[in-house]
Amino acid sequence: MIAKSEAYNFEDRVTEVVSKVREGVVMVTSHRYRMGRYGEVRPLDGAASGIIVSSSGYIVTNHHVIQDHHGLQVTTGSGEVHDAEVIGSDPATDVAILKIDARGLNPLKLGDSDKLAAGKFVVAIGNALGLPGDPTVSLGVISAIGRPMPWADFIFEGLLQTDAAINPGNSGGPLATLDGEVVGMNTAIVAFAQGVGFAIPSETIRRVMEQILDHGRVIRPWIGISGLTVNESMRNMGNFTGIKGVAVVRVSSGSPAHLAGIKPWDVIVSINGGTVENLRGLLEKLSKSSIGRTVDLEIIRNGRNLQVPIGLMEMPEHYLEYGR
Repeated sequence: MIAKSEAYNFEDRVTEVVSKVREGVVMVTSHRYRMGRYGEVRPLDGAASGIIVSSSGYIVTNHHVIQDHHGLQVTTGSGEVHDAEVIGSDPATDVAILKIDARGLNPLKLGDSDKLAAGKFVVAIGNALGLPGDPTVSLGVISAIGRPMPWADFIFEGLLQTDAAINPGNSGGPLATLDGEVVGMNTAIVAFAQGVGFAIPSETIRRVMEQILDHGRVIRPWIGISGLTVNESMRNMGNFTGIKGVAVVRVSSGSPAHLAGIKPWDVIVSINGGTVENLRGLLEKLSKSSIGRTVDLEIIRNGRNLQVPIGLMEMPEHYLEYGR
């Protein structure tokens, strides 16, 4: 049983972190237009959230928040409204970087999402449903780490799952620890489930920001497969007994993997001698390689171990379209 004083201390801690984090949350309004039935143009505006990451006006939000916009505005906690410029966007991770002409903002600190564990308390803050007034706050825990989006391709591997309530308008807002550090950016919910929301880990945000600010885009090495981590139920099948790795489900025509002879249901077990135990590990190892470099994959095909060299290409733009 929790003592009354302990409950009050916890309550005060939540209140303090909410007060701190709210200062770094903005509303992002995207202006869009839709053609009506009789040819008339109708405005279609959407309100979401963003996270201030520098005092000089840089803001992170979701790619899907700013996709196909015809104008963006950012409203700060003080009520100031600024036109926003898109510095860069990455559909594969659903991260976008905006810039407003403002100084003296209150940036939030990005924490280390790699150190998170299931059960840690977090608060989700954002402009839920675009309601007027201060951003909405919800309290929950990290339910799981390294989650793929249930309906998305492999590019969404590695999300944080939380039971903190996330609603339309929360997209782009922070998921923060009780220390006030942002460990994720709220991105999606599962509409048919209860208490299942997803956030992009802060380490992903940090990596994407660095690449966009340095290169204007994320340069992503690509071999051209869709795959899944070999799990226990697959190991009970004859072809995967005792194997840890990534099973190839699909090979894109003309891709490096296709040219190298990779086939569906090959299992990738190592890259450049480093063990690959899951899809996230494979993607992380590829992300640390350079375009044009040749990597050596070890695969298992029909019980035989094969060495396959593959030259890395930059991922084609059409593979990065949101939701594919």
